[in-house]
Amino acid sequence: PNAAVSAEGHADERGSREYNLALGERRGNSVRQLLLAEGAATKQLQVVSYGEEKPVTLGHDESTWQQNRRVEIVYTSRK
Repeated sequence: PNAAVSAEGHADERGSREYNLALGERRGNSVRQLLLAEGAATKQLQVVSYGEEKPVTLGHDESTWQQNRRVEIVYTSRK
């Protein structure tokens, strides 16, 4: 109950910067909603969107794009 997490949304390189930031935020919010449904408190969750700015891997093919479409859950506090 004292933990806090950040749901960091990411996107692949396709689309405009603005589109990818919005997409990353939608992905992060989806994970946030799931965590809330599982019992997390609103104050424990933060959503951040990086869009295409922090790729896991570089490349220009479907397998690369698939890896870059994600949400990472990062613990920001574990009291």
